[in-house]
Amino acid sequence: MLIPATILTGFLGSGKTTLLKRVLTEAHGQKIAIIENEFGEENIDNDILVSDTNEQIIQMSNGCVCCTIREDLRTTLQLLAAKKRKGLLDFERVVIETTGLADPGPVAQTFFMDDEIAESFLLDSILTLVDAKHAAQQLNDRQEARRQVGFADQIFISKADLVSPQELDALQHRLKHMNPRAPQKVVHFGEVSLAEVFDLRGFNLNAKLDIDPDFLSDDAHHEHHHGEHCDHPSHAHDHAHHDHAHGEQCDHPSHAHDHDHDHGHGHHHHHDDDVKSFVFKSPRPFDPAKLEDFLGAIVNIYGPKMLRYKGVLNMKGTEKKVIFQGVHQLMGSDLGPDWGVGEERISKMVFIGIDLPKDILLQGLENSLV
Repeated sequence: MLIPATILTGFLGSGKTTLLKRVLTEAHGQKIAIIENEFGEENIDNDILVSDTNEQIIQMSNGCVCCTIREDLRTTLQLLAAKKRKGLLDFERVVIETTGLADPGPVAQTFFMDDEIAESFLLDSILTLVDAKHAAQQLNDRQEARRQVGFADQIFISKADLVSPQELDALQHRLKHMNPRAPQKVVHFGEVSLAEVFDLRGFNLNAKLDIDPDFLSDDAHHEHHHGEHCDHPSHAHDHAHHDHAHGEQCDHPSHAHDHDHDHGHGHHHHHDDDVKSFVFKSPRPFDPAKLEDFLGAIVNIYGPKMLRYKGVLNMKGTEKKVIFQGVHQLMGSDLGPDWGVGEERISKMVFIGIDLPKDILLQGLENSLV
């Protein structure tokens, strides 16, 4: 049996530790190994954890989860698997807590690129915690925060009680545009049931492609109406100054998303994040060779900027759905179930990435159809 692994990411102060402590102390009878880096101000206090529960905590040797983690994480995971095989450690799953600034990409890739790790572990999902109170600022100023949102299979929004319903709504819209495939859940004090944390199968090649239905209808509405009235909550902080001091030097990162508003560009969203998503749909079948060539080329060029992508495809030459998904440059595909009798054979794909060339992608996919 493969050991399921969950990556927990989110900005400092978003409540990862609270959530972890809850998961560890809740009487769920599951044995969990936590891999955490001792970095940042919200390090889990070892004594608390070990005294409160019987979990064995493995700490990372260097605390840094940037570029060096791959080696370190690998070693730690291999050690855990070996100890479990020998009966020295007893645990059923692993949670990897990354630092506030970590990019979950390399951590996720470890599970696919490393054969030894892939023989023991199965990456289940990436959970991202978003702190409602500081989210707007963090998303404006830090690309890492935006990447974490793009990578997520599930988004938990904490501290929502500290913001107005309008601000929360604006944040949820914004997150949805960055990642329409991750369900969002507002949580209080890290209170979230284990069923919502584990076994989410975010990396499964299954035939479910969940795209928030509002995202599809939402888009049209956002494009047209936002430019005219700048009273949307996410502008509130800039609103008063717009005509005065801000007009001239509006290039501060936290105003970047409002920048064009004064010039009446109605087509702008109320924020323009570099992490974006878009959906491709077509009732015409794909030509397998053409699609493979095109996706191969795209992943080659834009792989580092492609965070998550997934599709359920209608492919010429097979009665089965073809399911593909990827993280960065790593792409996998598989045959899924048959198309149902009378089921409309529509290909659907969702791409989430940083400044991806939407037109090139849509055009190339269009050209790969039969």
